[in-house]
This record gives sequence, structure tokens and C-alpha cells, in this order.
Amino acid sequence: MPTAMPSRARVLLAGAVLADTTAPERVDRPGDAPELWIPLEDVAPEARTHGAWSPGEGALAGHVRIDPERVDDVLLSEPADGDDPRDVVRFPNWGDATDLVEVLDVRPDGERRYVSAARADWRRPVVEGSQILGQSIAAASRHAPGRRAVSATMIFTRAANAHEPYHVLLDPVTEGRTFTALRTTAVQGERTCAFGTVLLDVTAPEVLRHAEPAPDVPGPDDSTPYDMGVTGRDLRIVGDAYTGEPDAPLGPPELSTWVRFRRLPDDQAIHASLLAQYTGHMSIAAAMRPHPGIGQDQAHRTLSTAINQISLSIHADVRADRWMLYHHRSTSASGGMTHSECRVHDEDGMLIASFTVEAMVRGFGDSSKEGDYRSAL
Repeated sequence: MPTAMPSRARVLLAGAVLADTTAPERVDRPGDAPELWIPLEDVAPEARTHGAWSPGEGALAGHVRIDPERVDDVLLSEPADGDDPRDVVRFPNWGDATDLVEVLDVRPDGERRYVSAARADWRRPVVEGSQILGQSIAAASRHAPGRRAVSATMIFTRAANAHEPYHVLLDPVTEGRTFTALRTTAVQGERTCAFGTVLLDVTAPEVLRHAEPAPDVPGPDDSTPYDMGVTGRDLRIVGDAYTGEPDAPLGPPELSTWVRFRRLPDDQAIHASLLAQYTGHMSIAAAMRPHPGIGQDQAHRTLSTAINQISLSIHADVRADRWMLYHHRSTSASGGMTHSECRVHDEDGMLIASFTVEAMVRGFGDSSKEGDYRSAL
């Protein structure tokens, strides 16, 4: 069935706009690239005979399907006036921030048991580790309402198929007046895909306060937008430090990115889960920066890469619908493993989270190829 997209879609060919609509619809079919449909009335009259369109029927009557191979670009952006025109996502893409919220907000499916909605990238249908981390925070927060997740750690052991649902299981260790501690396990069928812990707290008045200062870097307006395939998630790269290409300019093993989500519910569990979901995206890229001829676009092709463990501490309430600055610093790369120590600050410079990442970077000929199963959104 078609799904309305909260985006503006523009179809471009040879510098001309063939179509421009604020009412695109998307159809997802398991294993295939998504389809984009737009109202025929939003196609330029002189372009309606172009071979890029296929007419719809039934629920899609009056719409045409775009063949991305027959045009130069299909650009998705926020429809509101005043948005930065640089924030565009190219179709076909993974989905929208609302889809990400649906995936992270796992649903109860028995006692201390939660199930994930299945949503796959047709190019590589595997579940990223930081998504499971975010889902564990969401499940723990639903189990212990009124308490804030203050830390979460997960080790990722096996591939999870994004085409199929999987479960997050909670095992209480303690549920006292102040703290709730839970063991968490992600299982798909009979396979354990990840396991870890979540600690929640009722919080208390401060006795002391200090925090690591934010790095002195340009703000989001002065940083470069980057398309990572999710509409409703604005992403900016500080200093053009990331391209993913192996011939990118060299630099220190650091990356700073600004991230902001749109159309979010007023739900602290979801905001914290979204913060966690992005923790697995850039630490490997930071480790690659000093090394010539190596880029993250080689992942899953000539390099076997994976996030093996994330340990996250959340220091304050999270507002993921406001700019968050993720600063990734890789402190070690050796023995086929990398270690990164990372911070998240808000736009005012307040430290809201810290995390470490253990990851592997190995050639496909190495014995640990089995670990290569996570992709970045």
C-alpha cells in the first residue's frame, strides 16, 4: 500500500524540473527498491509524455511512478518555507525519521518482551547495532516509566535480518526506589544477536556539577549537509571532514557531526533512543581519516567492518529535535580493532551524553568476516 511521505519531491533532468510535489507517496516491496509515486497534476505538462513515468491504478490512480534510472535526480526535502535548501536526500532512500521512530519504539509482546517492526534497506537488509541499542533504551524506559535511562551498553554478536521482526527481552537485576537495572537481549528466532544492560534512575538534586566542554568547531549553519538516506534527519559534517571516499583528504582521527530530527513525539524515551541510534555511524570513519587509500565506502566490499560494542552514558534529558553535536575521536586502531571515545553536546555547549565504541576493520580475507553485518543509515 502507498504511504504518504512528509517531503517535497523534485524530479530533475538536464537542469529542468520535470515534476515538483509536496504530496509524494512511497511503496515498499520486500527485497526491492522502493517506488516513488507523485500526482500526475504535479508533473510539468510538457514532461508528461517523458518515458520516466508509469501510470498508476487503484489506490494510485491519478499518480505516476518515477523511474529513477531515466532522470538525473529525484530530490527529497522538507516542504516548509525557510528550510535550508542544502538539506536534501536522494531517492531511493531508506525512509523518514518517522519510520525510524516506529522501528525504535518497540511494542510489548509478552511479559518483559518487546518486538521490533521490520524495515529493511533493500541493498543490505541487516540491522545496525546502534539501532538495537536504541530499542533497548526504549524498551527499558517503557518497563520503568518515570525513570530516565542513564547508561546502556551492548555487545553485538550476530547478524539480525531486517526483513524479519526480532525481540528485545528484559531481565530485571534490581528495581529499587532509585535505580532500575536490566539485562537486555536481542533475539531473532533462536539466535542471540546482541546483549547488554540498561540502567535507569529517578534522578536527584545536584550536589556537584562539571562537564567536558564542547569542542570549538563551526555550528550547524556553517557545516556541510550530508545525505545519509533519511528524510527528517538533518545531518551536517564539520569541516567537510567526511566523504567516505578512500582518496579523501587525510586528517586526525576525529569527526564532528551535527544531527537533528524532525516530527518527533514529546517522548523522552524516543529522544534518547534516537541519540543512541546515531552512535554507531561515524566512529569507524574517524579511525580511517589518518590512513591513505581507506574510506568507509569500502565497507562490506573490500573491508569487513562492524560495530562490536557501544557503551553509552546519558547525562541529561535529550532533545533530539534540536541540534546535537557528536564528536568522535578514535584513540586506537590496532589488531583489526578500533576504539573511539565520543561526546554529544547540545547547541548551547551542554554535555548530554558520552559513549565509547569498539569496532573491527579487517580485510575480507581475515578470519573474522562473520562480524561484517551492520550497515549505517
